[in-house]
Amino acid sequence: MTPGIFDLLGFGPQGWGLPLLQAAGITIAAALCGFLLGSIFGLGGATLKLARAPWLRLVGQAYTTVFRGVPEILVVYLFYFGGSVVLTAAMNTSGFPGFYSLPSFVIGVFAVGIVSGAYQTEAYRSAYLRLDRGQIEAGASCGMSKFLLLRRIIAPQTLRFALPALGNIWQSALKETSLLSVIGLTELLRQAGTAAGSTRQPLLFYAIAAAMFLVIGRCTGALLNRLENHLTKPWRH
Repeated sequence: MTPGIFDLLGFGPQGWGLPLLQAAGITIAAALCGFLLGSIFGLGGATLKLARAPWLRLVGQAYTTVFRGVPEILVVYLFYFGGSVVLTAAMNTSGFPGFYSLPSFVIGVFAVGIVSGAYQTEAYRSAYLRLDRGQIEAGASCGMSKFLLLRRIIAPQTLRFALPALGNIWQSALKETSLLSVIGLTELLRQAGTAAGSTRQPLLFYAIAAAMFLVIGRCTGALLNRLENHLTKPWRH
Protein backbone atom coordinates (compact mmCIF):
# COMPACT_ATOMS: atom_id res chain seq x y z
CA MET A 1 0.00 0.00 0.00
CA THR A 2 1.40 3.39 -1.01
CA PRO A 3 1.87 5.63 2.04
CA GLY A 4 -0.19 8.81 2.13
CA ILE A 5 1.00 12.35 2.66
CA PHE A 6 0.35 12.22 6.40
CA ASP A 7 2.32 8.99 6.65
CA LEU A 8 5.26 10.52 4.76
CA LEU A 9 5.29 13.64 6.90
CA GLY A 10 4.54 11.88 10.17
CA PHE A 11 6.79 10.40 12.83
CA GLY A 12 6.03 6.77 12.13
CA PRO A 13 8.25 4.13 10.47
CA GLN A 14 7.69 5.62 7.01
CA GLY A 15 7.54 9.23 8.14
CA TRP A 16 10.16 11.90 7.50
CA GLY A 17 8.86 14.33 10.11
CA LEU A 18 11.64 13.81 12.65
CA PRO A 19 14.54 13.91 10.14
CA LEU A 20 13.12 17.13 8.66
CA LEU A 21 12.82 18.73 12.11
CA GLN A 22 16.36 17.68 12.98
CA ALA A 23 17.62 19.11 9.71
CA ALA A 24 15.73 22.34 10.41
CA GLY A 25 17.52 22.51 13.77
CA ILE A 26 20.87 22.15 12.01
CA THR A 27 19.85 24.88 9.57
CA ILE A 28 18.98 27.27 12.40
CA ALA A 29 22.17 26.43 14.31
CA ALA A 30 24.38 26.95 11.25
CA ALA A 31 22.68 30.23 10.37
CA LEU A 32 22.82 31.54 13.95
CA CYS A 33 26.46 30.57 14.51
CA GLY A 34 27.42 31.98 11.12
CA PHE A 35 25.56 35.22 11.78
CA LEU A 36 27.18 35.67 15.20
CA LEU A 37 30.60 34.94 13.74
CA GLY A 38 29.77 37.41 10.99
CA SER A 39 29.06 40.04 13.66
CA ILE A 40 32.66 39.71 14.82
CA PHE A 41 33.95 39.99 11.26
CA GLY A 42 31.54 42.86 10.60
CA LEU A 43 32.61 44.89 13.62
CA GLY A 44 36.25 44.29 12.72
CA GLY A 45 35.65 45.21 9.09
CA ALA A 46 33.76 48.37 10.03
CA THR A 47 36.58 49.38 12.39
CA LEU A 48 39.09 48.93 9.56
CA LYS A 49 37.01 50.94 7.08
CA LEU A 50 36.61 53.77 9.60
CA ALA A 51 40.28 53.83 10.58
CA ARG A 52 42.45 56.85 9.92
CA ALA A 53 45.30 54.85 8.42
CA PRO A 54 44.79 54.42 4.64
CA TRP A 55 46.26 50.91 4.60
CA LEU A 56 43.74 49.75 7.23
CA ARG A 57 40.87 51.19 5.19
CA LEU A 58 42.28 49.39 2.16
CA VAL A 59 42.24 46.06 4.02
CA GLY A 60 38.63 46.62 5.07
CA GLN A 61 37.64 47.59 1.54
CA ALA A 62 39.35 44.50 0.11
CA TYR A 63 37.46 42.27 2.55
CA THR A 64 34.03 43.62 1.65
CA THR A 65 34.78 43.78 -2.07
CA VAL A 66 35.95 40.17 -2.29
CA PHE A 67 33.32 38.47 -0.14
CA ARG A 68 30.40 40.53 -1.43
CA GLY A 69 31.50 40.02 -5.03
CA VAL A 70 32.26 36.28 -5.07
CA PRO A 71 29.25 33.90 -5.24
CA GLU A 72 28.53 32.34 -1.85
CA ILE A 73 28.76 28.78 -3.15
CA LEU A 74 32.31 29.45 -4.36
CA VAL A 75 33.22 30.70 -0.88
CA VAL A 76 31.85 27.43 0.55
CA TYR A 77 33.91 25.36 -1.90
CA LEU A 78 37.07 27.40 -1.34
CA PHE A 79 36.94 27.02 2.43
CA TYR A 80 35.94 23.36 2.24
CA PHE A 81 38.71 22.26 -0.10
CA GLY A 82 41.21 24.89 1.03
CA GLY A 83 40.67 23.98 4.68
CA SER A 84 41.32 20.32 3.92
CA VAL A 85 44.55 21.15 2.06
CA VAL A 86 45.86 23.40 4.84
CA LEU A 87 44.91 21.00 7.65
CA THR A 88 46.38 17.99 5.84
CA ALA A 89 49.63 19.84 5.14
CA ALA A 90 49.89 20.97 8.78
CA MET A 91 49.23 17.49 10.15
CA ASN A 92 51.65 15.83 7.71
CA THR A 93 54.34 18.34 8.61
CA SER A 94 53.75 17.54 12.29
CA GLY A 95 54.35 13.85 11.65
CA PHE A 96 50.76 12.66 11.25
CA PRO A 97 50.45 11.40 7.66
CA GLY A 98 47.11 11.00 5.95
CA PHE A 99 44.23 13.12 4.77
CA TYR A 100 42.40 15.41 7.20
CA SER A 101 39.35 17.59 6.85
CA LEU A 102 37.30 19.79 9.12
CA PRO A 103 33.65 18.92 9.90
CA SER A 104 31.17 20.21 7.35
CA PHE A 105 29.32 22.16 10.05
CA VAL A 106 32.47 24.07 11.03
CA ILE A 107 33.33 24.89 7.42
CA GLY A 108 29.73 25.91 6.73
CA VAL A 109 29.54 28.21 9.74
CA PHE A 110 32.83 29.86 8.81
CA ALA A 111 31.76 30.35 5.18
CA VAL A 112 28.37 31.80 6.15
CA GLY A 113 30.06 33.94 8.80
CA ILE A 114 32.68 35.49 6.59
CA VAL A 115 30.15 36.32 3.86
CA SER A 116 27.66 37.65 6.40
CA GLY A 117 30.45 39.67 7.99
CA ALA A 118 31.18 41.45 4.72
CA TYR A 119 27.59 42.69 4.59
CA GLN A 120 27.47 43.44 8.31
CA THR A 121 30.59 45.57 7.88
CA GLU A 122 28.66 48.01 5.72
CA ALA A 123 25.67 47.93 8.08
CA TYR A 124 27.79 48.86 11.10
CA ARG A 125 29.84 51.43 9.19
CA SER A 126 26.75 53.18 7.84
CA ALA A 127 25.10 53.12 11.26
CA TYR A 128 28.17 54.64 12.92
CA LEU A 129 28.26 57.45 10.38
CA ARG A 130 24.65 58.32 11.30
CA LEU A 131 25.55 59.00 14.95
CA ASP A 132 25.07 62.49 16.32
CA ARG A 133 28.62 63.72 16.85
CA GLY A 134 27.31 66.33 19.27
CA GLN A 135 26.37 63.61 21.76
CA ILE A 136 29.82 62.05 21.55
CA GLU A 137 31.52 65.41 22.01
CA ALA A 138 29.22 66.24 24.93
CA GLY A 139 30.03 62.93 26.59
CA ALA A 140 33.75 63.47 26.13
CA SER A 141 33.50 66.99 27.54
CA CYS A 142 31.79 65.55 30.63
CA GLY A 143 34.83 63.37 31.27
CA MET A 144 33.55 60.08 29.88
CA SER A 145 36.28 57.60 29.02
CA LYS A 146 36.40 56.05 25.56
CA PHE A 147 35.02 52.79 26.94
CA LEU A 148 32.13 54.59 28.66
CA LEU A 149 31.36 56.53 25.47
CA LEU A 150 31.33 53.25 23.56
CA ARG A 151 29.05 51.51 26.08
CA ARG A 152 26.56 54.28 26.71
CA ILE A 153 26.41 56.28 23.47
CA ILE A 154 28.16 54.71 20.49
CA ALA A 155 27.26 51.01 20.77
CA PRO A 156 23.52 51.33 21.61
CA GLN A 157 22.81 53.88 18.89
CA THR A 158 24.95 52.11 16.30
CA LEU A 159 23.03 48.90 16.95
CA ARG A 160 19.72 50.79 16.73
CA PHE A 161 20.59 52.24 13.33
CA ALA A 162 22.08 48.97 12.04
CA LEU A 163 19.29 46.63 13.17
CA PRO A 164 17.00 46.97 10.10
CA ALA A 165 19.90 46.09 7.80
CA LEU A 166 21.00 43.29 10.14
CA GLY A 167 17.51 41.79 9.88
CA ASN A 168 17.88 41.50 6.11
CA ILE A 169 21.40 40.07 6.49
CA TRP A 170 20.07 37.45 8.91
CA GLN A 171 17.48 36.36 6.36
CA SER A 172 20.25 36.02 3.76
CA ALA A 173 22.41 33.99 6.15
CA LEU A 174 19.46 31.68 6.82
CA LYS A 175 18.96 31.05 3.11
CA GLU A 176 22.70 30.63 2.49
CA THR A 177 22.70 27.53 4.71
CA SER A 178 20.95 25.70 1.86
CA LEU A 179 24.26 25.90 -0.03
CA LEU A 180 25.98 23.83 2.64
CA SER A 181 24.36 20.67 1.28
CA VAL A 182 27.12 20.62 -1.37
CA ILE A 183 29.73 19.85 1.33
CA GLY A 184 27.68 17.08 2.93
CA LEU A 185 25.95 18.94 5.76
CA THR A 186 22.52 17.41 6.37
CA GLU A 187 20.62 20.67 6.65
CA LEU A 188 17.01 21.20 5.63
CA LEU A 189 17.43 21.25 1.85
CA ARG A 190 19.68 18.17 1.79
CA GLN A 191 17.30 16.23 4.00
CA ALA A 192 14.37 17.24 1.80
CA GLY A 193 16.31 16.02 -1.23
CA THR A 194 17.03 12.70 0.47
CA ALA A 195 13.35 12.28 1.32
CA ALA A 196 12.31 13.29 -2.19
CA GLY A 197 14.62 10.71 -3.76
CA SER A 198 13.60 7.96 -1.38
CA THR A 199 9.84 8.45 -1.76
CA ARG A 200 9.79 9.80 -5.32
CA GLN A 201 7.81 12.77 -4.08
CA PRO A 202 10.07 15.71 -4.94
CA LEU A 203 7.32 18.32 -5.19
CA LEU A 204 5.95 17.45 -1.76
CA PHE A 205 9.23 17.52 0.14
CA TYR A 206 10.72 20.56 -1.59
CA ALA A 207 7.47 22.41 -0.94
CA ILE A 208 7.67 21.38 2.73
CA ALA A 209 11.28 22.60 2.86
CA ALA A 210 10.24 25.93 1.35
CA ALA A 211 7.42 26.27 3.89
CA MET A 212 9.78 25.47 6.78
CA PHE A 213 12.30 28.06 5.58
CA LEU A 214 9.47 30.58 5.37
CA VAL A 215 8.23 29.80 8.89
CA ILE A 216 11.74 30.00 10.36
CA GLY A 217 12.37 33.28 8.58
CA ARG A 218 9.07 34.81 9.69
CA CYS A 219 9.46 33.74 13.32
CA THR A 220 13.04 34.95 13.65
CA GLY A 221 12.15 38.13 11.75
CA ALA A 222 9.39 38.81 14.27
CA LEU A 223 11.91 38.48 17.12
CA LEU A 224 14.23 40.96 15.42
CA ASN A 225 11.33 43.37 14.92
CA ARG A 226 10.53 43.19 18.63
CA LEU A 227 14.17 43.88 19.46
CA GLU A 228 14.17 46.84 17.09
CA ASN A 229 11.00 48.23 18.67
CA HIS A 230 12.53 47.82 22.12
CA LEU A 231 15.72 49.64 21.16
CA THR A 232 13.93 52.51 19.42
CA LYS A 233 11.42 53.08 22.25
CA PRO A 234 13.57 55.69 24.10
CA TRP A 235 13.81 57.82 20.92
CA ARG A 236 10.09 57.87 20.16
CA HIS A 237 8.11 61.03 20.74
